[in-house]
Amino acid sequence: QVQLVESGGGLVQAGGSLRLSCAASGGPFSKYMMGWFRQAPGKEREFVAAISWRDGNPHYANSVRGRFTISRENAKDTVYLQMNNLRPEDTAVYYCAADLGDSSWSASSRDVYDYWGQGTQVTVSS
Repeated sequence: QVQLVESGGGLVQAGGSLRLSCAASGGPFSKYMMGWFRQAPGKEREFVAAISWRDGNPHYANSVRGRFTISRENAKDTVYLQMNNLRPEDTAVYYCAADLGDSSWSASSRDVYDYWGQGTQVTVSS
């Protein structure tokens, strides 16, 4: 059973930075596509970023492109989300997700992901 544990969330002022981490266990992490999603109060869970294991190409939502960077360290079974120039509208619970099939052509779809973490809160004050 794959388990995903997020960390690194917190409270930050607008314009600040945070780095989220997601540690995976219980499976061949290096074979997964890894994604980050977020959910703000009263809103649906939305795609933020993903990274394929097959080619390492990142995918980003337009709202975070140029500010967020996703990366992975297979030796540590960990995926990161570096978030710079944070805005109040980035406030949400951030979730890590794993896709065993590496469906990179559908990276932004929640449906392709097989496992989810419990989430970590990110709050950006204005």
